[in-house]
Amino acid sequence: MKITICGSGVIGTTAAYYLAREGHEVTVLDRQPGPALETSFANAGEISPGYSAPWAGPGVPLKAIQWLLMHHSPLVIKPLHDLGMWRWGFAMLRNCTQERYRINKSRMVRLAEYSRDCLKQLRLDTGIAYDERTQGTLQLFRTQKQLDATAKDIEILQQYGVPFELLDRPGFLKYEPALHDVQQKFSGALLLPGDETGDCFLFTNRLAEMAKALGVQFRFGVDIQSLQSKGDVLTGVLTNQGMVTSDRVLLCLGSYSTALLKTVGLSIPVYPVKGFSLTLPITDPDQAPQSTVMDETHKVAVTRLGDRIRVGGTAQLSGFDLRLDPHRKSTLEFVVSDLFPKGGDLPRAEFWTGLRPMTPDGTPIVGPTRLKNLWLATGHGTLGWTMATGTGRLLADWMSGKTPEIDTEGLTIARYDARAGAPS
Repeated sequence: MKITICGSGVIGTTAAYYLAREGHEVTVLDRQPGPALETSFANAGEISPGYSAPWAGPGVPLKAIQWLLMHHSPLVIKPLHDLGMWRWGFAMLRNCTQERYRINKSRMVRLAEYSRDCLKQLRLDTGIAYDERTQGTLQLFRTQKQLDATAKDIEILQQYGVPFELLDRPGFLKYEPALHDVQQKFSGALLLPGDETGDCFLFTNRLAEMAKALGVQFRFGVDIQSLQSKGDVLTGVLTNQGMVTSDRVLLCLGSYSTALLKTVGLSIPVYPVKGFSLTLPITDPDQAPQSTVMDETHKVAVTRLGDRIRVGGTAQLSGFDLRLDPHRKSTLEFVVSDLFPKGGDLPRAEFWTGLRPMTPDGTPIVGPTRLKNLWLATGHGTLGWTMATGTGRLLADWMSGKTPEIDTEGLTIARYDARAGAPS
């Protein structure tokens, strides 16, 4: 088949590689001059199946109020006259029940675990390197209450056979010895040894080169303006360089997918949640993180990427605003200085922001729509890097008429509107 992919972030590029490996003729369109120059550019670097969980959960509304009152808050809301933001927020609140949390987390873990397995196989198949590490994630808890609250997550980890280990202070120091001088700040930790780390931008660009070798055509500097349809068929993708037609179209435009789908009468609850990161050079390898450390209080991840430290976090609801906020920078600086004060050169840190495409229930939207030749891969939120390889492999099988290797229940647009979804 001739397939057009809209978007060359980590999701679109990974899908392009797998679809080309299945023998399809693939063209990728993107407005940027190269791959992974938007949300995939400088994310936290985590590949964290074990940490895959929806933001909506029991007690989150109360926690959100507490977060908003914190000096270094993990959550920032800048109210806008934007009905989409408020609809998204209310939909998220409806998912803050124990039953919805269990269902949503199980869907997310299913795709994330599969993705990690696909990534391992991809490394074996191609030898791709991207400053990767396979030493797990250490989730740090500053209070005993946080540590006790892991019971609900552990139940789902056990259900899906995800390895984990609860650790006291001596226990977590074995994995992150640079925390020795600050260990008294933490009550304990949850180790997720199956998690990995890596540079998403580096991975995407190297995989794009491999995809080109398989025949994928990347067309950069192409502004996608609308989708065109007739009846239940997508007839083309209108760009600033003319109409693009193909047998099938796969939409991987993150937060920008929502507006584009409206041009063909489809509605998805994907909204941008702004995140920030710092990237700083390591000055003392022994005082830097070995893998990923997640500060549960501030919801900030500190990750080692080669000779750099990546610090990522903060959730800001402010629409499509891409301005760099110095207050968010100060939160990231505080966390990395609080955990690894001697590890990196903070004055030389590079500050970045990107828009995470979030669904109210946390699960991405992957699969077919009521338009017979339009497929979606969006709404991965903070877990695009974690779920990318599995999403690409899943779609390549699914769009090629093969039986996917995992259950696709709950992944498609049909969970929001049964009329919008359709079988392949």
